[in-house]
Amino acid sequence: MKTSYIVFISLALFSFTACTEIAKEPLVGEQGVQGAPVVNVSSVAPSTLPSFSMIQSDGSTINLADLKGKKVFVNLWATWCPPCRAEIPSIEKLYSKVDKQKTVFIMLSLDESFELAKGFAQAKKMKLPVYAPAGNLPEMFNVNGIPATFIFNENGELIKKNTGMDDYDTDAYVELLK
Repeated sequence: MKTSYIVFISLALFSFTACTEIAKEPLVGEQGVQGAPVVNVSSVAPSTLPSFSMIQSDGSTINLADLKGKKVFVNLWATWCPPCRAEIPSIEKLYSKVDKQKTVFIMLSLDESFELAKGFAQAKKMKLPVYAPAGNLPEMFNVNGIPATFIFNENGELIKKNTGMDDYDTDAYVELLK
């Protein structure tokens, strides 16, 4: 009995981390989430909001680059990814604390079926807007694992990138998105 419990826990932990690799970059101008030294993402390699078409839940399309002028929070996720599902509640809490006139949230589903992602969002009563790629992902979004989050400032410059699960319900993230 004890052995089967250990095997179950081991499998659960493996499935929880299997769709991601942890590689966090700290917030610009803040101590990192883990207390790591501050890294200015734009000084490493200037990255800007890519031109990229996405499908909205209502079937219309939007180009990511058209959101320049607002802060943009992009989260790559999928319904089959346990860490992705686990971090959604903290993203929802962050979403409830920011000015929607100044910040846009893009929950970009990488599921094979957009209907599956929309159904998941509806079942979980997500308030976050769910999108799907309308074509190939921009090179910037080709990451080794999900969840992955990209935050851009009003000028379209990448100011924060996380590959792996994080807790977004923090004062540091609220401050970053002001």
